[in-house]
Amino acid sequence: MSEQNDLMDKIVSLAKRRGFVFPGSEIYGGLANSWDYGPLGHLLKQNIKKAWWKFFVQERGDMVPLDTAIIMNPKVWEASGHLKNFTDPLVECKSCHHRFREDHLLEARGAEPGYDKELPISVTEIPCPNCGGKLTPAKNFNLLMKTYLGPTEDSAAVAYLRGECAAGMFVNFKNILNVTRRRLPFGIAQIGKNFRNEITPGNFIFRTREFEIGEFEYFISPKDWETVFEMWLGEIKRWWKDIMQINMDNLVWHEIPDKDRAFYSKRTVDIEYKYPFGVKELHGIAYRTDFDLSRHETVSGQDLHYTDPETNEKFVPHVIEPTFGIDRMLLVCLLEAYHEEAAPTSEAGETETRVVMKFPKHLAPVQVAVLPLSKKEELSSVAKELAANLRKDFSVEYDETQSIGKRYRRQDEIGTPYCVTLDFDSLEDKKVTVRDRDSMQQDRVPMNELRDYLKEKFA
Repeated sequence: MSEQNDLMDKIVSLAKRRGFVFPGSEIYGGLANSWDYGPLGHLLKQNIKKAWWKFFVQERGDMVPLDTAIIMNPKVWEASGHLKNFTDPLVECKSCHHRFREDHLLEARGAEPGYDKELPISVTEIPCPNCGGKLTPAKNFNLLMKTYLGPTEDSAAVAYLRGECAAGMFVNFKNILNVTRRRLPFGIAQIGKNFRNEITPGNFIFRTREFEIGEFEYFISPKDWETVFEMWLGEIKRWWKDIMQINMDNLVWHEIPDKDRAFYSKRTVDIEYKYPFGVKELHGIAYRTDFDLSRHETVSGQDLHYTDPETNEKFVPHVIEPTFGIDRMLLVCLLEAYHEEAAPTSEAGETETRVVMKFPKHLAPVQVAVLPLSKKEELSSVAKELAANLRKDFSVEYDETQSIGKRYRRQDEIGTPYCVTLDFDSLEDKKVTVRDRDSMQQDRVPMNELRDYLKEKFA
């Protein structure tokens, strides 16, 4: 097993063991690439979404929030082109009938990471990766998930679960303009669930059929697009460096060439990541011109033009669209956080390997652990009261089982930045021991100063 695959296996194992991510419907044998976020996974995901929202929406004066329906009028998807063009090339083995995405077959042949976007000249010349049989020519497969509204399952009742958040923002453009009286440039942002009937989901939570996206449409005058595009590229880099705090060498900024871009896009940059299973897309940013609003204007018959209040110029706004997969950001967060390192044992001079998740402190699912040295009532009652008080400001876990060393290791493995230990001296001197996750250094802190001490650490 390669070191990289070994890392992925360790992440998947830790995620289940510690309650980050569980296999979906597990007691019924599961469902292919269905995943549930456990207690810690939910908290981590919420923290990523809060940080994203604060950085890209709350702290800016040019962004408007929105929360649109998952099921919309099917004409929305006709106008957006999803019914016709939202497809992947599908091939099928004539022998075992296993299905593959055509653009994934290079990976099945063991292509080097970074070349997964290239297509072979003739897919029928490639043997089936599953059984070695002959593959059919590629056919387009629509990724929208179909459902039915009402009691009958006929063509008149067909609807779709959204495959992206963007369409809901475009169809509400006129409403937003009317109620907010915004001037260009401005953006509409939302975070929401999306669904795609992926042919070959896989690699843990990297590609699933149900996922969350954080996305915004930034409406501009076409003359400003190059300046605004560069501005958003800079903000995206700042997001990954300052907020997510990842190793920037693990990012690949892939400028999509003309021949590979959508026909309506003048510039697209895929932000890729060096995953253990190869260099693949993390998220992207695209200049979509006026394609979306123009299409919805044509199909709906509604006027979606914008009038510049200073020049009286009337035009359909252009849009720059940064899109972020929340689940992929969480996967990157797990990969970046995972460390194995030597830690001292109770025996002088000896060490053991500890697994520690070094999440950025503001993203850690549990921020503070309160650990009384003993379960005895005189100590545990004080510790429980302290934990209750700290919960007003922090995400807190209370743990009084097993040795203090094992409890430290548990908190290391879930990424808790600070452990607060109460011993019997704490009853006399009113102080606690605070242990730092990364350095393992310990400070003795007065209980009445603990809240301020921790707030300063998380500032």
